Amino acid sequence: MRDNVVELSGAVLLAQPVGEYDKRLVILTRERGKITVFAHGVRRPKSRLMAAANPFVFAVFTLYEGRDAYSLQGAEVAEYFTELASKMPGVFYGYYFLELADYYGREGLEASAEVNLLFVTLRAILKEQMPMPLVRAVYELRMLSESGEYAPPESKGNRSETVYYAMHFVTSRSLKELYAFSLAPGAEEEFVSEVSKEMRKAVDKRFKSLAVIEKIE
Repeated sequence: MRDNVVELSGAVLLAQPVGEYDKRLVILTRERGKITVFAHGVRRPKSRLMAAANPFVFAVFTLYEGRDAYSLQGAEVAEYFTELASKMPGVFYGYYFLELADYYGREGLEASAEVNLLFVTLRAILKEQMPMPLVRAVYELRMLSESGEYAPPESKGNRSETVYYAMHFVTSRSLKELYAFSLAPGAEEEFVSEVSKEMRKAVDKRFKSLAVIEKIE
């Protein structure tokens, strides 16, 4: 049985109740991309894995690899992001970012860049140093870039010089720098608008959490 036990690092994107005590998890892993994991008994009051089987959890997961899915055996948690629950509307943006990571996640494809992007973006929500619409646009554009669906424009075109530079900045700089800049109000609105156009071209899904964000803002 130990031959089928693996350790994979990543983030829980989705946790759904199954039966009375179990959960079905979707985890984006650095090593194997998006995987389905069944967490048996984690809804029991004394389960040692109860806290690890929730969205926003980043951990090294010990898993039993079955034919069609994995079973959760253990977890060494690096971050729970429990503070997000008190951030409004930040927590809804957080769920949207999980949904977008789920949309682009692929089984069997290494996803270190996407996991790291998600981590620094959730950190940006907690720091509250950048307006949430701008955080969203930065995350979306970088995700499009990491997924191979976007390359920054070669010429400025009708964009302002500031926005043209910002689009290159977001797609090329290190993740440590990604949320360490600001834009003047007019440039921020233009940047958000430009990214929205790119998202409409690339994504054909309506996200539940995005609908909530649009209602409350």
